[in-house]
Amino acid sequence: MGIVISLDQKRKSAQHQHQIDILKKKQTAARKFFQCARCAVKCEKCGAEITPNNQPPLDSVRLPYWFCASCAEEYADYIDALTGIRKDDHYWYNNAWMRIWSSWIEYRGAIDSYLKSKAFKQLIDELSADPS
Repeated sequence: MGIVISLDQKRKSAQHQHQIDILKKKQTAARKFFQCARCAVKCEKCGAEITPNNQPPLDSVRLPYWFCASCAEEYADYIDALTGIRKDDHYWYNNAWMRIWSSWIEYRGAIDSYLKSKAFKQLIDELSADPS
């Protein structure tokens, strides 16, 4: 006589494995955003490691992002350009450069909006409630 396979047990096992797979996908999605979205050791714009030697000066413009000194200076120049202050000796601060900064800020805003969204908060709540 052969081995009897319980279909109910097989179904439960498949459902359990499916739940584990979904949990792993949720954990991966959340980890990517937490690790990359607001890393305190790298510049949010260029990705350079931020060290004591390349931090923006404390008296610099109030920065809404975590920048290295170089990107902080460019951001301040971008804000100045938005308000009509142009640096004549910086010929490379042209319309394309302005579009790069505005696009990057829009991109960061989209990430920030997603992190504050109801769906992302639900994901975090589900992960923190899961005992695994």
